[in-house]
Amino acid sequence: MIEQQQTQDEILELLTHSFTEFQTIRQDIHRYPELAFQEVKTSELIASYLEKLGYKIDKKVGKTGLVATLQKGSNHKSIGIRADMDALPISEKTDLPYQSTQNGVMHACGHDGHITIALAAAKALSLKGNFDGTVRFIFQPAEEIGLGAKAMIEDGLFSKFPVDTIYGLHNWPKLTVGKFAFIEGPAMASVDFLKITIIGKGSHGAEPQNGIDPITIAAYLITSFQTIISRNINPKEMGVITIGAIKGGNAANVIPDSVELKLTVRAYSEEIRNTLIKRIQQLTETLTKSFGAKATISNQAGFAAVINPKTEIDFAYQSALNIMDKSFIDEDFTARTASEDFAFMLQQQKGAFIFIGNGDSADLHSPYYDFNDQAIIPAARYWVSLVESYLKPLGE
Repeated sequence: MIEQQQTQDEILELLTHSFTEFQTIRQDIHRYPELAFQEVKTSELIASYLEKLGYKIDKKVGKTGLVATLQKGSNHKSIGIRADMDALPISEKTDLPYQSTQNGVMHACGHDGHITIALAAAKALSLKGNFDGTVRFIFQPAEEIGLGAKAMIEDGLFSKFPVDTIYGLHNWPKLTVGKFAFIEGPAMASVDFLKITIIGKGSHGAEPQNGIDPITIAAYLITSFQTIISRNINPKEMGVITIGAIKGGNAANVIPDSVELKLTVRAYSEEIRNTLIKRIQQLTETLTKSFGAKATISNQAGFAAVINPKTEIDFAYQSALNIMDKSFIDEDFTARTASEDFAFMLQQQKGAFIFIGNGDSADLHSPYYDFNDQAIIPAARYWVSLVESYLKPLGE
């Protein structure tokens, strides 16, 4: 126990001493963001940094993704730590000295921070880590468009780079910086993307009887969709239908031929997820037909909810208590209705997804958002504890 405490103290000292280095890395990544499947320079930075620490680097896993592997001892157990890399198509408005230099692109979700946390933990594990087995740091592209995890899996992620368990994290605004949250069961919602095109009949706005007005039909549909939540879903369950875009018409005195709606649908359970989509399809077909119009629906399947199994999230929780007391854990933090394609990885491999506080920052996906660098050390220290707890040397 004394030896373990000495190791933990050494890890904390190393991380704290290297904070300026990690902060510089994070802010440099923030300054040069890259969109989904374009994370070329970001991947090169990661590879260069970890190769110097003795990691074996495998590039172009899922296009721009990479896997960094470090093995110590003779144990065959292995653990994966995943960090996402891509930025968002958002114009930054922070006016920070390290503000994005890429017009219309910024790290508005903290993936620059997630990368840096992983690099910091990787450094500590390489130089001071006390473990027996294999740790793989998985740097994933294209999380923001929901295709990166799937691309890596289809490229043989778990067959070429097997792990016994995998963990991921996400920073969260308004959760106290440096605090953690561990949620059993649904932690983040599923998401699906629907596009509905209502096909009516155009006419002069002064003679609506000669046309079939798709804008009026769209208005009925938008209102009706919300009754799915209030009348088809158990009030104790979660479901969200958001109409995020409406496109149709150009002039105030012309009824257009068609109107396009774009929706997202979210839920914690597959049953609710399927009910929402089914009822949207039924209402669209029935209402448009009653007006004499037609409609087409395209469903771009997103991904399932992130579900944390009890065994894995309990292990994650206990690993936190190895380095902190319960005051650093938010017991009241509840499941988020945002979505994460880490769900694909949890469908293939056991593991869990946790949260780290980002303090009083702007919300995720805001042009004013910035990752809080004060979260780097506690989160990296936590990754080290998790890896060492899972890959305990023989005899401990």
